[in-house]
Amino acid sequence: MRISGKNLKFMMDGLKLNAQKWTLDITDNTTVTKTNGVPDGYVEGDVEASGELELNTSNFNLLMKVAQRAGSFRGIQPFDAMGFGKTDRDELKVEMFGIKLKIASLIDADSNGGSALMHTIPFDVTDPDFVSINGVPYLAREETVDIIR
Repeated sequence: MRISGKNLKFMMDGLKLNAQKWTLDITDNTTVTKTNGVPDGYVEGDVEASGELELNTSNFNLLMKVAQRAGSFRGIQPFDAMGFGKTDRDELKVEMFGIKLKIASLIDADSNGGSALMHTIPFDVTDPDFVSINGVPYLAREETVDIIR
């Protein structure tokens, strides 16, 4: 059996959320350099990572308990999160550092029914440790060693 969305779980700061869907996108602005219009190497550019969680109301309410303890939703401090999935054939572990949550779609309801109410929670990666995939950091250590936290 292969890993699918059914196998992936999202852990944030010790809380396990069952997201209906979650994404993580990395933007890496590394680009090709050219001399006289001919490629002759590359330069590393800036990076960023962001994603979204789609939560049903039960899981959204778990998140809101975290917000209540923080005093407000925006009061939730950046935290480390992990998405993981495992089958007898494959394993995937994605660690994200310094996740800062926002709310994008609080209510998206259809009066016809037929589907559970969903809540969309976008997030940004804010920590220089950035993202690690199966224990391998996306950024080289020398890229982040001098960053003051």
